[in-house]
Parts: sequence; C-alpha cells; structure tokens
Amino acid sequence: MIPTVVWGTGNVGRAAIRAVDAHPGLALAAVLVHDPAKVGRDAGSLAGLDRPLGVAATDDIDAVLAARPRAVVYAASGDIRPDEALADVVRAVRGGAVVVTPALYPLYDQRGAPPEFRDPVLAAVAEGGGSLFVSGVDPGWGNDVLPLLISGLGSTVDVVRCQEIFDYSTYEQEDSVRHLIGMGHPMEYEPLMLAESIPTMVWGGQIRLMARALGVELDEIRETMARRALDTTVTTRTMGVFEAGTQGAVRFEVQGIVAGEPRIVIEHVTRIHPSCAPGWPTPPDGVGAHRVVIEGRPRIEVTVEATDEDANRSAGGNATAVGRLVNAVDWLVDAKPGLYDALDVPLRPAVGRLGRKRP
Repeated sequence: MIPTVVWGTGNVGRAAIRAVDAHPGLALAAVLVHDPAKVGRDAGSLAGLDRPLGVAATDDIDAVLAARPRAVVYAASGDIRPDEALADVVRAVRGGAVVVTPALYPLYDQRGAPPEFRDPVLAAVAEGGGSLFVSGVDPGWGNDVLPLLISGLGSTVDVVRCQEIFDYSTYEQEDSVRHLIGMGHPMEYEPLMLAESIPTMVWGGQIRLMARALGVELDEIRETMARRALDTTVTTRTMGVFEAGTQGAVRFEVQGIVAGEPRIVIEHVTRIHPSCAPGWPTPPDGVGAHRVVIEGRPRIEVTVEATDEDANRSAGGNATAVGRLVNAVDWLVDAKPGLYDALDVPLRPAVGRLGRKRP
C-alpha cells in the first residue's frame, strides 16, 4: 500500500479522498487543510462519505511532509496563487514524493513549459527523487488522451476539436464563476480568465502536446473570444441572482494553426443559464458535457457526461480529473523519478476495482 496524502479538501480534494480510499494500492496517510474549521475533522466526513476513514485533517504541513509520504495528491487551487502552488509542489517533490495535481497549468505540457515552472521541478526531482504529473479534465484528459485516441479511428483527419460545454450554475465555486470568468458582472468588466493570452497560458500547452503527438508543426496559437449578456434576470440554485444585462455566456477558442489553418482547437462554451446565447452549441441535456469532434473521414463525435455528488455534472468532471491523477500514482511510483505529462503516463483500466466495495 502506497501512503498517500491529499492536500486540500475543496471540489477536487473531496473527490481525491474518495479516489484514494477506493484504490486497492493506496492508503490515505494524511489530509491537509487550510481552513481552521476543518482541522480535526475525519477525512470521510470531509469527503462526503457515510463512514469515517480514521484520518483527522490537519494544517501542519511540516509534520505531514516530514513523515515523507510516498505520494501527494495536491488538490489546492493554483488559479490565483500559481507561485504558492508551485512552491508547495516543489517542496513535496524535493521530499521524495510522487505528486499529482491539476493546479499548475503551464506544466500540462511539461516539455514546453516556461523555465520558471519547469526548472524548479527538475531541480527538486534531482535533489529528492520525487516525480510530478499534472493533468485534469479540461485542461486534461478531454484535451489529450481522449482526442488522440479518437483520432486514431479515422482514415483522414482535418480538424481535432475539443469542447467543454457547461452550465456553470452547477459549478460550486462562486468566486471563480463570478470574478475569474465574469458571470454576473457588467459587460465592461474584464475577467482575468478571459484576458488576452490567458486562455493560451491555460490551454496552449495542450494544443502543443496534441501537435507533438500528431506529428505536426504549429505555425502559431491563436485565440477567439465572444461574450453575451443575459436578456433577463435569472436565479440559480447555488449562486443566487444574475442580473439582466450582465455577462451570461462566454465562448472562446484556443486554436493550433497548422499550414495556415486551425487544425487543433480547444473550445469552451460556458453559460450561467441555458437561455443565454441559445444559438451557440449546447450539451445533449442542457447541463454539461465534454465533446471531441474529429472532422475528417469518417466524421467522429464523442460526448462524455460525468456526474457525482447528487448528480452534479461539474462534480462529475472534477471526479474524472481526480481519477486520472490518483490512478496514475502506482505507475509513477514504479517509474523512475521525473517530470511527466499525459503522453508519458498511460490511462489504464480500473484493475482491481471492478465491483470492489470498501468496508
């Protein structure tokens, strides 16, 4: 059993505790929290399980890392604190741990990552013998292993398009939805996540990774952006009221240009209510999905819908991101120390978990 720490208990961390508990090769060694109100609570309660796990949450990072855990699932956010997240991850890798996380966007394509992100990790690997794998859902498997797998079913491929189409009123992270993405703000408000170059910072690495896997050279990476206002005031179940005239939908693309044409495209269509931007693509049930479209011969379209935590679609997406990471831990433990990406780490079947029930 591989002693594994879960660092953070938000939307991703809750799913990570459940995934570690369910994995036959992992043992939950500790849970790190930031909120003082969570200190001392049992991990099972924090994860929404109906049973205790016998691990009390702690905020003592020094003590947890001093125990030299073999693996760390770093589930703390890096959206608005990338430097702090990188420092935490580097510290754990330097201590010899295998670390998996969705928090460091520049390292999704680790070979093309900026030196200020890549070099500290490589130095920590050399010093402490740990490893790092960064992945998620989008960015993550929805923009790497899934489209690359599906592309191999075609005879000819003209365009690889990856879509996330979501009603973000189901995403229980109000600060991100309102302030980072701009939902509910006046149209003149400039959300950080939609600022020029930020989508490329987040998703550009996956464009480069797919290009590398497909054996093509990119001319450049381009962005497109469109925003729509709400026609009427709407009230959401989780985040309250969004006023008419404020931002209600966003659509953007990050495009990999090959021989002058957009050939590898990551597209997001995000709404706070289905009534906004009705002419834009919609998911099959109006709630949310990840979709891969291979334009070519044959034309192939695959839609993935995941649910968790009382049929919440956003929670389902988080759980699949966690599954990709947690299920890679034992492979990483057996591999040599290093910095890995999605082309290095295989997506494996659920060996030992089919029909398995926890006590």
